[in-house]
Amino acid sequence: MDLMFFVTLTAVIALAFALFTAERLLKRDRGPEEVSRITDIIRRAADAFLKRQYRGVAVFFGAVFIVLIIMHFGFGLGNPYTPFAFLTGGIFSGLAGYIGMKIATASNGRTVMACKKGLNPGLRMAFSSGTVMGMVVVGLGLLDTSLWYTVLRYVFNVNDATQIANTMICFGMGASSMALFARVGGGIFTKAADVGADLCGKVEAGIPEDDIRNPAVIADNVGDNVGDVAGMGADLYESYVGSVLSASALGAFAGLGDKGFWAPFILAVAGVLASIVGTFFVRTGEKADQKQLLSALRKGVYVAGGIILVAAFFIIRFLLGDAVVTLPGGEAYTVSSWGLYGAVLCGLVGGVIMGTVTEFYTSDSYKPTKKLAQSSSTGPATVIIDGLALGMKSTFFPIIIVVASIAGSYYLAGGAHSSNLGLFGVGIAAVGMLSTLGITLATDAYGPVADNAGGIAQMSGQPEIVRERTDALDSLGNTTAATGKGFAIGSAALTAITLIAAFKSTVEGSLNFTFDLNLLNPQVLIGFFIGVMLPFLFSSITMQAVGRAASKIVMEVRRKFREIKGIMEGTGQPDYEACVDICTRSAQREMILPAVITVLAPVIVGVLLSFNGIAGMLAGSAASGFVMAIMMSNSGGAWDNAKKYIESGQLGGKGSECHKAAVVGDTVGDPFKDTAGPSINILIKLLSVVAIVFAPIINAIMGLF
Repeated sequence: MDLMFFVTLTAVIALAFALFTAERLLKRDRGPEEVSRITDIIRRAADAFLKRQYRGVAVFFGAVFIVLIIMHFGFGLGNPYTPFAFLTGGIFSGLAGYIGMKIATASNGRTVMACKKGLNPGLRMAFSSGTVMGMVVVGLGLLDTSLWYTVLRYVFNVNDATQIANTMICFGMGASSMALFARVGGGIFTKAADVGADLCGKVEAGIPEDDIRNPAVIADNVGDNVGDVAGMGADLYESYVGSVLSASALGAFAGLGDKGFWAPFILAVAGVLASIVGTFFVRTGEKADQKQLLSALRKGVYVAGGIILVAAFFIIRFLLGDAVVTLPGGEAYTVSSWGLYGAVLCGLVGGVIMGTVTEFYTSDSYKPTKKLAQSSSTGPATVIIDGLALGMKSTFFPIIIVVASIAGSYYLAGGAHSSNLGLFGVGIAAVGMLSTLGITLATDAYGPVADNAGGIAQMSGQPEIVRERTDALDSLGNTTAATGKGFAIGSAALTAITLIAAFKSTVEGSLNFTFDLNLLNPQVLIGFFIGVMLPFLFSSITMQAVGRAASKIVMEVRRKFREIKGIMEGTGQPDYEACVDICTRSAQREMILPAVITVLAPVIVGVLLSFNGIAGMLAGSAASGFVMAIMMSNSGGAWDNAKKYIESGQLGGKGSECHKAAVVGDTVGDPFKDTAGPSINILIKLLSVVAIVFAPIINAIMGLF
């Protein structure tokens, strides 16, 4: 029996579980008119933004599709399936984000009503929304790959595993492109609204967060859904699919044939089933503190991880236990199933440790964030200085973890005998790290729902106990979001390495190019320096975009406070639509340049510096991008939770001078952790996929000189 049947079946199970969970969730109480009215406003605005964004993205996809069509059918470059693979990758990635956003906007008001009953019902409601998101992402990812495999093998009779893997990697370009637009566009929207609302509301006007009198408050809550949910869904869909496909390609390149091709897919299948089981273990008591709430979420993740720990051994043993490959010298080499199992564990354990380290640096339960909060006593300048220092310091252990995971997986898989086997080990380590994405994404995606629930509770005038419960869930969401970002960044680093290897193998195999990757080769060295620079340029563009949009929000809110009579007394009605429109227009306009740079950079470098230069650029961008993403994510998460720590009653509480200083730090951290930082993950992977897809045309242009 073709093993892809089990992949398709698991995709259907994941999507069915998502549908079952969504139907149960939608049967819960929507709340009274004052709650449902605010929920509907947020839902309609989020819908309008995504539809407008997708119309703009469709133009980009149409243009690239035409280029790919001309490239093959006009000049005979590449393969005929690439244009269509590109389209389906983008469609499925966008669909994952859209479904996640729809369920999130349907859950926020219901989470408020659940929190009226208790903390555990509120946790279960918000987590159920995250579960739908997680299952949709992994379900659509496996469905897309299984459909393409079926079409290639049974419709077009492509039987070579290497050719199938090469073709399927190409739809990663579509998924990555959509993820980039979703992360950048959604990130600009959400952080412009958040920064503007905080500066004008908390700092200048002295009103609470999510106060109904703040004209930017609806835009802020809409941003949670289009950036932190839809953007994150498209982002992690791309990471998940990219890791599985690149590992499968490397398995085929390593000489493991169909078995090497299948191993990452079956590991992903086991991870989906383990994640479903893990969701049933997430619950907590009514008097739970932050550590107990975090423990409740961890329990589900650890159960899923434990199942994978056992299942991976039997999967590797069954598929690759007797595999024999031919080494470059011609001798036969028997692959160690124990070694490959160890490679999977390197990724799985590395992901858990990465999340734990991120939590240590960003949670207000630990010293780093508490010390950061204490620095607010001397003003916003020291908060910003200490937050930046915290983020820089926090890169040390993640680097050690990723380096150890790469080295361990490479040599355990047999890298000392064959570099292709070693790189396959790195690939399945990335799959191991992302195997339980179904539940790790659920613990991450629940955060924006809890954040929205807190805003709705504040705006609708719910009892103080409800706001206390939503605040507890929101604070936990900040920690799980930071942990999730650390996990995503770590997996992005491993996936980027495997994509670079896939690029090298593809160019060598299909274009007969011989690489010279000596570091002293000027092409490699120049490309490396260009690659190191790209994440900085990319981050600068996205952060300046947030700054420009936030400035417009600040000016608009100040104007509203000044011109609308009775707004501060509660008798005047704020105009929410203007701020939503400003964020929408800014996001649509500002997301274009980063995407264009990402697509053109590999092509330009390749034409000027050949494939050696591209390899150097990919290595440089992966190295600097990984460190920069970690720093930005952890600084932003720590600033956010330092503010929450003060708002819990420490250091003078809400409205104090310490609180105002922490709010300034939080506004600086917003584009760090929710716009530039997460987008770098996509950048370092999309560069590699673009290089793979456009390698034939780069080679053709090089031949003209």
